[in-house]
Amino acid sequence: MTLSSRQIEATRAYYQSIDQDNYTKLTSLLTPEFTHQRSDQTLAGREQFVQFMRDERPVTDTTHVVESIYTDNNEVAVRGRLVQDGELLFEFVDIFSFDEDSMSGLQTYTQ
Repeated sequence: MTLSSRQIEATRAYYQSIDQDNYTKLTSLLTPEFTHQRSDQTLAGREQFVQFMRDERPVTDTTHVVESIYTDNNEVAVRGRLVQDGELLFEFVDIFSFDEDSMSGLQTYTQ
């Protein structure tokens, strides 16, 4: 399996982990220095990010619908939708940075 294939696999596992509340798996995908940047906040460090996803996000019973995935060097971009009970909450583009197989950063854009 190529590096980009492993990164795509890790990206799909990221969304599955969040949708299934599997925070052990989510933690295993991220480097300790993982940083998530989005328009309203920055979460610096794997532990802060996982804690937010587990305990602080406003809506937890959601599903990430991945529509397309693009790779370039050590980045993976995902275009998708976040839905709850079949209703669209918002569309997103996530750009993941990788350190080999582990995610080191994420920039999220929403619409």
